[in-house]
Amino acid sequence: MQKIKYFYSAFAVTLVGIIAAVLLEPTHKAYALYLVLILALLEISLSFDNAVVNAKVLEKMPKKWQKLFIWIGLPIAVFGMRLIFPILLVSMTTSLSFSGVFHLAINDPKAYQHALELGFPTICAFGGGFLIMVFLKFFVAEIHERHWISWLEENRFVSLLRGYPGGYIIIALVIGYIVIENATTNQGGTLALAFLMGLMIHEALGILNYAFSSNMTGKVMQNGLMGFLYLEVLDASFSFDGVIGAFAISTNIFIIMIGLGIGAMYVRSLTIFFVKHKTLAKFRYLEHGAHYAIGFLAIVMFIKIFIHVPEWLTGTVGIGLIIIAFIHSIRANQKDGINQ
Repeated sequence: MQKIKYFYSAFAVTLVGIIAAVLLEPTHKAYALYLVLILALLEISLSFDNAVVNAKVLEKMPKKWQKLFIWIGLPIAVFGMRLIFPILLVSMTTSLSFSGVFHLAINDPKAYQHALELGFPTICAFGGGFLIMVFLKFFVAEIHERHWISWLEENRFVSLLRGYPGGYIIIALVIGYIVIENATTNQGGTLALAFLMGLMIHEALGILNYAFSSNMTGKVMQNGLMGFLYLEVLDASFSFDGVIGAFAISTNIFIIMIGLGIGAMYVRSLTIFFVKHKTLAKFRYLEHGAHYAIGFLAIVMFIKIFIHVPEWLTGTVGIGLIIIAFIHSIRANQKDGINQ
């Protein structure tokens, strides 16, 4: 029962979401509940690795900021990323105004979905750029006491790049060049700009983090405000895939928001659970598995610029990598005689 308490808020959001879904679809209640359930599971499967990475940042933040991440970050995640951001994105990539897109989303969901899909390559370039930086910085720029897959994480090439502070940025730029070079001519400039924006935002947060850590209020700012901003941008990058994939399940933007919002709340509850129980410290390879899942998601987002990749595949591989890392962590602990 002590462990379940971390999910009380998620249960409450689920109840409110169910009531809202029933009110939205009074004549098809069972079907609406089914859609919300599937959408919530989609969000959890695609963002489970996000919970692990969030826990790494959140465990260094004061309790005040941990609570703000749950209660302020959740409305941002639900209304900002699952409702407002897609509308804003369509408005930016078409000739429609924000109010025009919002009207389209309510009255003609299929047309809205089509407009959103037209801007999806730009979303993928930005999100893929940000996530590939998260992946590369962890494995190339940071020094770890333990390595999970040594031949990948500790080979001569990676060790050489690790000795150069900007090595991971060079790899990211090479990946971006390959992706953009193979894109269609009329997309190249837009994709390049979106990709570079993903890299720039990742590095800008790092620079601000460093700047705040060098003054008197640095510790609070570094572990509080900057950590909060980093988590929100990271959540945004993870949300792109789920928002687009949700339209394969439903075209009702409010049902989508409710389902993905419920899933996002469970991901946040898992994050707090991981922090409170020091799960990352107990299971040494869990963080590695999550970052491999992030790397996979980044590559998938780049591939989606050219072809469709099923959402179930992305979610399954992400969870699969974390499960494998979890099992290996247990075996390593048993080998070292460490109790779970």
